[in-house]
Amino acid sequence: MSEQPPLPVPAPVAPRRPVVIEQHGQRREDAYGWLRSAVWQQAARDPSCLEPEIRAHLEAENAWTAHWFAPHQPLVQTLSAELKARLKPDEASVPVPDGPWRYGTRYQPGGQHPLWHRLPREGGAETLILDGDAEAKGHPFFRVAAGAPCPHHRLFAYAVDVTGGERYSIRVRDIATGQDLADRIEDAQGDFVWAADGTSLLYTELDEEHRPRRVRLHRLGAPPADAAVVYHEPDPGFFVSIGRTADRRWALITPHDHETSEVWVLPLAELSRAPECLAPRHAGVEYSVEAWGDHWVIITNRDQAEDFQVMTAPLAARDPALWQGLVPHRPGCLILGQSVGLHHHVRIEREAGLPRFVVRTRDHAERRIAFEEAAYSLGLDGLMEYDQPVLRFTYSSLATPQRVFEEDLVSGERRLLKEQVIPSGHDPARYRVERLFAPAPDGELVPVTVLTQADHPLDGSRPLLLYAYGAYGHAMPASFSPHRFSLVDRGFAYAIAHIRGGTDCGWRWYTNGKRAAKPNSFTDFLAAADTLIAKGVTSAGRIVAQGGSAGGMVMGAITNLRPALFAGVIAEVPFVDVLNTMSDASLPLTPPEWPEWGNPITSVEDFHTIRAYSPYENVRPGRHPAVFALAGLSDPRVTYWEPAKWIAGLRHSNTADTPILLKTNMTAGHGGAAGRYDRLEEMAETICFAVIMTKHA
Repeated sequence: MSEQPPLPVPAPVAPRRPVVIEQHGQRREDAYGWLRSAVWQQAARDPSCLEPEIRAHLEAENAWTAHWFAPHQPLVQTLSAELKARLKPDEASVPVPDGPWRYGTRYQPGGQHPLWHRLPREGGAETLILDGDAEAKGHPFFRVAAGAPCPHHRLFAYAVDVTGGERYSIRVRDIATGQDLADRIEDAQGDFVWAADGTSLLYTELDEEHRPRRVRLHRLGAPPADAAVVYHEPDPGFFVSIGRTADRRWALITPHDHETSEVWVLPLAELSRAPECLAPRHAGVEYSVEAWGDHWVIITNRDQAEDFQVMTAPLAARDPALWQGLVPHRPGCLILGQSVGLHHHVRIEREAGLPRFVVRTRDHAERRIAFEEAAYSLGLDGLMEYDQPVLRFTYSSLATPQRVFEEDLVSGERRLLKEQVIPSGHDPARYRVERLFAPAPDGELVPVTVLTQADHPLDGSRPLLLYAYGAYGHAMPASFSPHRFSLVDRGFAYAIAHIRGGTDCGWRWYTNGKRAAKPNSFTDFLAAADTLIAKGVTSAGRIVAQGGSAGGMVMGAITNLRPALFAGVIAEVPFVDVLNTMSDASLPLTPPEWPEWGNPITSVEDFHTIRAYSPYENVRPGRHPAVFALAGLSDPRVTYWEPAKWIAGLRHSNTADTPILLKTNMTAGHGGAAGRYDRLEEMAETICFAVIMTKHA
């Protein structure tokens, strides 16, 4: 591509201060290790704690990025206006029935944050419970992660993050007065469950290393410091979460890593009892449960059920030998989850890359809910009331805006409750959605979902944005996002590469993209790009790659492997310093991540595997594509210094005039800005970057 003329102001140059690291008899140097703050946890809560030299460097990077974008501000502003015009100003959820009320969220025109409210079930005036815009005043960052009424509907608990660091404060509001109680629980994970009588809360507490390892019971009115420890996880490699069954009888405490789980149950009406383990953890065995009448319904991969099976056991059972089969394992048909009601069990499964619901009645009759598009997304919407035979779900595709349906599970009658409105207009007929398959180097066929204008010529003339994630077994849904049309309406093709590391093609797709097999994720992405070129969707040098977090690792790897293939790379909070991070057991996510990536501290083999692909370790002198990386100062998942070090290394080794840019949000974390319009400002810059980088290719 023809490059922009050099900018008159030089880009920041991070000092190289090599730190020698000896590991498994190998010697390596980290030239930019000084960018890791010694007080990063304190700085995540209070940015003023950051060391002055590190702050100065990050601010210099931000100033350089702003300088690069300055001549493109008219395009950024145009894009921002387009993105805003696609959002319904007073967007609202479909209220969810719960007892005598219907609970929901909505936005007020111009508002950044949702308003939580309720309506009488039989009709009547709205009660505003929580005004997110009002609560956010005075906070550079504000996000409500969860909210739920107590069983008697007089109180409302909610979890708030005001730093972006995902260390939540749980508060309790009196709905009638609109005032919060004195109870304020700090250092929480953000998940909680009400006791059956509404007088106490079970919640997950973060430890000093930001790991959720304790479940506590807080009784309203008592000092939070007196909250009893209900469960403590001794293994730092296991995180703990708290939930409840659909019938609201049981609390579910789940310790887990990326390969193993176990479930402890506790009756919500008898929280003085000790929790009981349903089945002791066994390495490599995962299970999750729901209560269905007088039985547990268990989704598990035990007995080599790679794509999972459904089993049942009496509620009193505490021995996995008592589990009985309900839905057998079918290779290639991955069971993803379940939802239960008094008379029906619904499982979510995916086969051949497409999701569906399977409704099962107590007499074991089954029927499927599926759709006919080439690629689409399904999801559960709201909680199904346990005693009502109703399933509420969402449907969308890359071209079709989200629709919310409610289906009567007895009659099969389906009602459309809501269709996503695009105020500036949207006609799905103007677009084409295709599912292609890209042959990987080892012969696997990688699904690629492609969105283009319906008259998109297959002559290689169009630019492409190619997105991927590929980790932790997370599949990439072919769901609707209005923001993509600022690219597609400018002639771009937009594609999702469903690379290994996700479960898009079953559990095997995940295991073949982790640990020693992680490089398959990178070569799958490159195979997707090559196939789209071969089919005339785009051409080499006209592709912008995009991925975030673990998907940002893919961005770093392909930048090293095939730099000439890409006009640009957008890496959002990219996990690129894999070897150093996985060798630092003090970081929050490192011990639980070892099953995903390997443990280079104890394993020589894992050390060499990670060292061979870790993006930061493998930056080499040469011509790099343009790169735009984004980071968050308070991010506990991918710490800010990973992209900062990577960008410093890329800029030092780049022999081309391509821009290498870093923007660190100094008041946010992993998800970027929390306000819905503030987030669009960030999106506008990434879209602008993609347009500019392909404009003259």
